[in-house]
This record gives sequence, structure tokens and C-alpha cells, in this order.
Amino acid sequence: MISQLLIVILGIAAMNFNCSAQTNKMVKLQADIKQVMARSGGTIAIAFEDLVTGDSLFNNEKVPMHAASTMKTPVMIEVFKQAQADTFSLSDSIVIKNEFKSIVDGSRFSLKFDDDSDDLVYKHIGKKMNLYDLVFQMITVSSNFATNILIDLVSAQNIMKTMESIGARHIKVLRGVEDLKAYEHGLNNTTDAYDMLLILKAIALKKVISAEACDQMINILLNQKFKNKIPARLPATVKVAHKTGSIAGIEHDAAIVYLTPDHPYLLVVLTMGIESPKQAQEAIARISELIYLAQIQ
Repeated sequence: MISQLLIVILGIAAMNFNCSAQTNKMVKLQADIKQVMARSGGTIAIAFEDLVTGDSLFNNEKVPMHAASTMKTPVMIEVFKQAQADTFSLSDSIVIKNEFKSIVDGSRFSLKFDDDSDDLVYKHIGKKMNLYDLVFQMITVSSNFATNILIDLVSAQNIMKTMESIGARHIKVLRGVEDLKAYEHGLNNTTDAYDMLLILKAIALKKVISAEACDQMINILLNQKFKNKIPARLPATVKVAHKTGSIAGIEHDAAIVYLTPDHPYLLVVLTMGIESPKQAQEAIARISELIYLAQIQ
């Protein structure tokens, strides 16, 4: 009887010790991250959740910001959703045209190659590309051209409805890229860090569309070419499925980080108002490193 009581007491003590150690770890992490935020000179929003341990950390997570290219992940989700519904097949091909309509008045505009990060889609003007390849270019090299084509295909309204269905009710995907009239009227794509976390969580937990579709989307995100933010200071063995975003005064990254294939965590870092892009990118990389180091302790 005494030995059983001792076992119970020791078990409770061990639980309390583990909870205390975990709390101390997160308190230190929060303090270290706030130092990075204070030094940045701008606004940094963070949403972090470990899908195995339940650890989480949030700062400015509900602050709305220009979404930049992070909105391309919701576009990808809607393309896969409509493909699942047999509206079209991802293997279908469409003729590439560099002509789009402003959401303000329907006036036409085109994208400029020099302002984009992709050349492949431009090489196919007047030719055909399949939808999967367009999605791949949109995510991995952040092709604005592919993005506008796909938004025209699935519609911004449908993208918004799908985001609402997974709980992301603050993100706004109103239009494609380089719609200058819409920009002048303040009609921009916006998000907050929390909504981006919800979007990635739906993919990581395979709770949007289907498990097969989520696996395909994760694979595309794993092929991201821009690695100077969340993955920058992580070991090469750590796989990062992510989408970056950047415009003037804005640097973002939103990721599913795999400590192991069975241990993912979500990290979204959005920034605005930091003096230089390099400084903002380094701040994101440092925050990512701090969170990684805390999770492997």
C-alpha cells in the first residue's frame, strides 16, 4: 500500500516537473523572440503550433497585413478542390494568355516579365500548359502570371468561401497580382498570421479536400525555391513545406516544418515596416531557429 502511494506521489511530482520545464521553455522562447521583434524596428506577427506536443506561441497574430504571395496557398487549395469535384482535371491544359481584367472596372492589363519571378509561363504565351504545372510554378517560384491565370479559372469568391469553410475568416483574396487600379482603390489581398496557420493546419492534418490532395499540396510546398526565411537556419534534414511572400516593406513566410516525418509544427511569420528586406528575412530566420531549438530540447 505504501509503495503504491509512493509511486503515485512520484508520478505526480514527475508530471509537475515536466509541466514546469515545459512552461519555462516557452517563457524563455517568448522572451527571446520578443528581443528579435524589438530589434526589428517594424511589426512582426507570429503564429506557432506544434501538432504533436501542443506547444504554441502567438504574437500580433490577429494583426492584418498585405498578404503578398502567401495568398497563393489558398489559390492552390481551391484549384485542388475544384479538381476533386471534377470541374476540371489537374492534367487539363489551357492556352496561356497575358491578359487580365481589373476587379475595379473590367479594364484589361498584362503582366511584365521583368516584374515576375518566373519565366516558364511567359515562354508558353500562345501555347498550352497543364493546370498542375501552373500550380507548381505559382507556389515554388511564386509565379504571378500562373497565379492570375488560376484565379481567373477558380474565382476569388470561391477561394474566399473555401477559406471560410476551414475557419480562416479574416483572410481576403480579392484579386490577382498587379491589378493597379484595384491597388489604388485599396482593394488588396490581406491576411493575418492566425488565419495562415489555420490554412496550413488544414493541409498538414489532411482535413481539406482529401488526404491525397493534401499530400500533393504538401509535396508542392516542399519544392519551394526561396529558402532564405523559415528554413534558412534549420538543418538540411528538416523538411519545410512553405510559401513565402514579399513586396515593398513586406516579408512573410508560412510553413509546415517537419522535425521528423511524423512530427510537424506550423510556423507563420509575417512582417511589415522593417527597414530592409534582408533585415526582415534575417529576423524571420532567427525566429524560426529559436522555435526549432526550443522544440528539440
